[in-house]
Amino acid sequence: MKETRVTLADQVSEASVLLGSGAAVMNQVAMLGVGLGVAEHSTTLSRQADRLRTTLTYVYVMVLGTDEERRAIARMVNKAHVSIRSQDRYTAFDPALQLWVAATLAQMGIKLQELMFGPLDAADAEQIYRDCWIFGTALQVAQQDWPQTLAEFDVYWKESLEKLRADPAVQAYVHELLSVRATPWLLKPAIPLQSLMARGLVPARTREVLALSWSTRDQRLFDLFWRIFPAVYRRVPRFIRTLPARLYLRDFRRRMASGRRVI
Repeated sequence: MKETRVTLADQVSEASVLLGSGAAVMNQVAMLGVGLGVAEHSTTLSRQADRLRTTLTYVYVMVLGTDEERRAIARMVNKAHVSIRSQDRYTAFDPALQLWVAATLAQMGIKLQELMFGPLDAADAEQIYRDCWIFGTALQVAQQDWPQTLAEFDVYWKESLEKLRADPAVQAYVHELLSVRATPWLLKPAIPLQSLMARGLVPARTREVLALSWSTRDQRLFDLFWRIFPAVYRRVPRFIRTLPARLYLRDFRRRMASGRRVI
């Protein structure tokens, strides 16, 4: 049997995964239970940079950390989730909602990998998908809850998109999140690109549910970016491309050692 040439660790280590962070969030909150929980409890609008740090730290630790580090950050996430509930509406401990959140990370990761480096070998794609299960199984998602193959995942994904429902509160939250007004000054220069990626990398169904604009000009800019950027990015030495992942892991380990807040 051929060994896997591309692993989830290879993929997550790349700085290019940052391009999909906003789009993954858009897909997540388009699922009503997730969206309401985020809109009603998240502190992201008041601390965007810190929330980005905590989200990326979870992803990096789950893929690149040790077993002990994975267990530690999972406990922190579970603790943070305790208060995210609304009777008969949603709870952050709902395995179905957690599966959807983890599924958006798997879907976006594979999509970005192929946009940046070309189509994955079928065996590589299957293994990367299975390795992505850790994003959910580290919390309340059981292994048997995941679609067992990529083909089954594709069916799950399409069926889930049909379950997305619009909500004014979630739409308002998303529009504020993508606005320059809500962004710290240090991050403002990145907003146009992040907004384009957040709206362009998601399915049309997600844009419809969240009332996200998408014009002919947006599509032209999006297509132009993906014609030019991957070739430029691949010329950058991998040591530099993996720097954000290493820095986030280093920050996580320093916070753990000093007792500072991680999540």
